[in-house]
Amino acid sequence: MTRRHGHALLAAIVAVIVALSTAIYVSVAADNGTRDRTSLSGSRPAHPSAAPASAGVWVGTWSASPVGAEPGTATEGMTGRSVRNVVHVGVGGTSARITLSNLYGRTALTITHASIALAAGSETPAARAGTMRVLTFDGSSTVVVAAGAQILSDAVALAVPAGGDVLVTTYSPSLSGPVTYHPTARQTSYAGEGDLTEDETGAGYTEQVDRWRYLTALDVLSEQADGTVVAFGDSLTDGKDSTANANARWPDYLNRRLRTVLAAGRHLPRYSVVNAGIGGNRVLADARGRPLENQAGIRRFTRDVLDRPNVKVVVIDLGINDILRTPGTADPQKILTGLRDLVRQAHARGIKVVGATLMPVGHRSGWTEAREGVRQAINAEIRSGKVYDAVVDFDKALRDPYDPSRLRAMYDSGDRLHPNDKGYERMADVFDLEYLKGSAAARL
Repeated sequence: MTRRHGHALLAAIVAVIVALSTAIYVSVAADNGTRDRTSLSGSRPAHPSAAPASAGVWVGTWSASPVGAEPGTATEGMTGRSVRNVVHVGVGGTSARITLSNLYGRTALTITHASIALAAGSETPAARAGTMRVLTFDGSSTVVVAAGAQILSDAVALAVPAGGDVLVTTYSPSLSGPVTYHPTARQTSYAGEGDLTEDETGAGYTEQVDRWRYLTALDVLSEQADGTVVAFGDSLTDGKDSTANANARWPDYLNRRLRTVLAAGRHLPRYSVVNAGIGGNRVLADARGRPLENQAGIRRFTRDVLDRPNVKVVVIDLGINDILRTPGTADPQKILTGLRDLVRQAHARGIKVVGATLMPVGHRSGWTEAREGVRQAINAEIRSGKVYDAVVDFDKALRDPYDPSRLRAMYDSGDRLHPNDKGYERMADVFDLEYLKGSAAARL
């Protein structure tokens, strides 16, 4: 072989390698952080939209953990109706994708049409003009989600603003009950008869509900955030008794506080904050049902935390329901063992864990001195630094200084367990933002 021919062959080989590398890179970048999808072929083509922007990283901007099967939907589900979920996002991005869940369905869920749009305002099903986008799943506008499964959509180009409301709409023409839902959303969502998926006016959405149906996550491709913080807990994290449509849960306040100090130039990680709270959730025990509803923290941790995109920190505020709902007296060591198992799971993924002390429940019906003793024993171990990488002391911040077993009146929603808006804001205010720095400890 001549030198000239050798150079030509080498150039051809290099060209092939570059082409293959580019193809692989584009393929991976287009599906960064996605999971397996299922779809139904032969569906109608989606309306054309701009290709998703490639700058930034995928982070969670909103989430709601699936809790159970919605009462009254066992047979028909939402057959022949459009579901328009309203969600409030934490950080903005240039592209978006959603996760739909059929975890508690007993049959396959067929979605023939789904869309995403920016809300025209607060507390409205109307979409901002020009923002409606058709969602696809592996390129198809129709998707079949098996019973017990979830599905991630394709990314769609949409300029999502930080702190805005987003509308995610689905339509199912066939029987697919029961509906997987998240109750007590503290956010008004909507439903209406027929396929209203691309309706911008919202006029056909005659039903208002305080729950989210099917939708469990909204991610954005963001240049505003480099990672996700997941708030993992029970009704105290879910925001029970906070003002509806005011986004007054403590993770909401924490997200806004972080964005404010970052805008002021403070050197902190640029993270989004999403909510994985479930009312009544326990560390160790599931609720009833088949499949089991309100899954225990140690069972849902992978789905609701570890499998979220680019999670850097998890904040765990869980355990009070293990004390409240255990007949007799709960064993504090069993609860602590469960919490340490969550930490072990997080550390295996390189995720830092911030843990919260358990807040007061005193003077509430069913609360006893024995249960208070369990709470104090757990809090003492948490404060010792032998459970989490860092500790936020919600108990100290919200308890009555004259009666530490109960919530301070100014923070009490009235049920002696759940804070009001001022209490939730206080929880976010006492969170040391420096805890967001660094990575997981090698071993506790």
